[in-house]
Amino acid sequence: MEYRENDVRTALFAALDKLGPKKKVLALPPDGTRGHSRAGLVLGLLFEYYGDALCDIMPALGTHAPMSAEEIASMFPGVPPSLFRVHDWRRDLATLGRVPGDFVASVSEGRLDYDWPAQVNRLVAEGGHDLVVSVGQVVPHEVAGMANHAKNLFVGTGGVEGIHRSHFLGAVHGMERIMGRADTPVRALFDYASREFAAELPVFYVLTVVGPAETGGGDALRGLFCGQGRKCFEEAAGLSRSLNVNLLDAPIKKALVTLDPHEFKSTWLGNKAIYRLRMAMADGGELIVLAPGVARFGEDPTIDLLIRKHGYRGTEATLAAVKRDPELAANLSAAAHLIHGSSEGRFSITYCAGGLSREEVEGSGFRYGDLAAALGTWKPESLAAGPNKVRGEEIFFVPNPAAGLWATKARFGS
Repeated sequence: MEYRENDVRTALFAALDKLGPKKKVLALPPDGTRGHSRAGLVLGLLFEYYGDALCDIMPALGTHAPMSAEEIASMFPGVPPSLFRVHDWRRDLATLGRVPGDFVASVSEGRLDYDWPAQVNRLVAEGGHDLVVSVGQVVPHEVAGMANHAKNLFVGTGGVEGIHRSHFLGAVHGMERIMGRADTPVRALFDYASREFAAELPVFYVLTVVGPAETGGGDALRGLFCGQGRKCFEEAAGLSRSLNVNLLDAPIKKALVTLDPHEFKSTWLGNKAIYRLRMAMADGGELIVLAPGVARFGEDPTIDLLIRKHGYRGTEATLAAVKRDPELAANLSAAAHLIHGSSEGRFSITYCAGGLSREEVEGSGFRYGDLAAALGTWKPESLAAGPNKVRGEEIFFVPNPAAGLWATKARFGS
């Protein structure tokens, strides 16, 4: 089914009624990089329901740059901006406990044996709230397999060490073994931490699933799942897999992906165009990324410099760089991202970025493409999602890579 605003209001309010009255509520919605999540609708309804009891709102930034006042007003209209707090992933943290190294070794098949800190923002752990509402979209994800649920806590409001180590675990295990799956090594960390360290936190999950509209084209809110345990995540992940994993019979020889300039301002975010399609691309194929808003590499200054220094050169080159560069070794999420953003030499990537020079693009390991020329050649506004023929050439068009995952049936498996 498709959920309209009144449907969401009825379902959400019924779920909240079961929790009883609350005096001090914290909401953790996604940031502007999840603009299609319908989190703006959900947060507006939370404010309608709780009123003054909703006293703090902290977008789950993870490593992302803070939202501007304009971005907050656009994504969360009608919600007072004075309620918003900024998560600082490098400083404002509480460590709830540490997952032991032998558990990490077991889920990583022996590849890693470090322990893992379950870190959250201090406001989550020490704010004295009698309810923490974690809001977000469940969709295929390159680190956790499926986004959201406890990931919103331990990454969205997480800290340096926890984010670095969880991202590196996912990259070492293999992104193509993870994406689109609910049970992964990284998810196992989040489950362990939720069970052993965060059981006393009054967390209530509100999870959305967005997929193709049943009529009229575009996308729509297709699922709303609420709860305090893992069951709501499992149900949301099942629906997301059926709606957001696009399985193809044959690989794509040439793909064109557009990145919304309001959501994608860095390759850190924009490389969804690469890893959400890499299991669909043919060996020797070409992926063209139209990125008018991309003007930097990292969301964080330190990570931006590391991306510029090492570039997207594949797993082996990145692991070698970790061994020789102490700064990269201290920022393992950057190393994981460099792996995620590479084609491993299987296909070429042409990046048409609105705010990066030829020297910057080529220095990072991509082919440079002129944005204006590419827009003129391909005219993405005239293309339909999926296969198209332009000037006699077959091209597969993806208007929003954040909407799902594309893979051949052979690569994705069961």
